[in-house]
Amino acid sequence: MRLGGNLYRARKSRGLSQEAVAEKLGVSRQTISKWETDETLPDIRQSKRLAVLYGLSLDELIEFDIDVKEIQDVIDRTSEETSEKIDWAKAWSKKYPILAQYRQEMDTAPYAAELERLLEALRRKQGYDELNAFLVLKDILACVWKSRKESR
Repeated sequence: MRLGGNLYRARKSRGLSQEAVAEKLGVSRQTISKWETDETLPDIRQSKRLAVLYGLSLDELIEFDIDVKEIQDVIDRTSEETSEKIDWAKAWSKKYPILAQYRQEMDTAPYAAELERLLEALRRKQGYDELNAFLVLKDILACVWKSRKESR
């Protein structure tokens, strides 16, 4: 993805016109257009000002993905209370049907016992509380999954 497309999507996600951005930055609307079409690039100062205006870091602006940003915004707005009410396996089972059926197809107790052992080791060795141990173990599983996908 090119920077211009990222600038365009970030501006649109904030509901701003090229004119409004140009006015806030003290440049012409044509300059904003040239940045968004990759005809020219903003200098580092203007890039930083754009990032601030769009509520992003420079890294986020360079790698801006509207879908990822929208998901992050939803996560940030979701309270712990609301999160507790969500049946995540059911929610994700629409995309991954195995989550709706595996409990009826297998004995999960041996796997649960092994995961409990790993959680306890994280709590004891690292000093994590129960939630943080769970989150770290979940992240380790995600890293293993990503590594396996990349090695195929």
